[in-house]
Amino acid sequence: MKKILAAIALTAIMMTTSFASTACDMCGKGDPAVELRGAMQKRWADHMQWTFSTVDAFFNNQKGLQANLDRLLQNQKDIGTAIFPYYGQAAGDALAKLLTEHIQQAVPVLTAAQKNDQEGLKKALDNWYKNAQDIADFLSSANAKNWPQKEMREMMKTHIDQTTAYSVDLLKGDYAAAVKKYDEANNHMKQMGEELSMGIIKQFPAKFEKAKKPTAKSKSKK
Repeated sequence: MKKILAAIALTAIMMTTSFASTACDMCGKGDPAVELRGAMQKRWADHMQWTFSTVDAFFNNQKGLQANLDRLLQNQKDIGTAIFPYYGQAAGDALAKLLTEHIQQAVPVLTAAQKNDQEGLKKALDNWYKNAQDIADFLSSANAKNWPQKEMREMMKTHIDQTTAYSVDLLKGDYAAAVKKYDEANNHMKQMGEELSMGIIKQFPAKFEKAKKPTAKSKSKK
């Protein structure tokens, strides 16, 4: 019964995310600002979707763990690639590296929780929160005006808080509570994707305004 509930919960989450992603892919074609916002929201929503499924596999489905983990790690590269056009490949690769460490550092947290090792759990969580702070600081250093350090740190801390909360539920096998908290965590990731994309649009307005504003020549033809 536990495995059946897990399968139903994960299927519902993936179907909802897939539908939203498809709808997003179909909107705003030709408008670079809308396309960026959609792409960033999808990547960060994918981050939460595959984190949830990987955590569940870690506790409840070891056979499916590697496939979920591989997809989750690919997502970190996808997020890094998304900022290539604005900050360069080196910055994108650096962000992907920090995010990959973010995933890797979750393993000691989950392991300690599963073993009920409170001392090990505290140490692992401290490292995980430190990595989240490093990600926030990296983002802020690239766009301090639109991605203030305090705000980025709060957003990343909330991400860890929410991921930890539903991980506890998954460990207990309480899928109803886990899915409810997943929804909150997923919405937070979409919000983060939106704030990051809007920060890019504000920092590099010329990259987005050219396509939106018709030239005097094109106006005269109408």
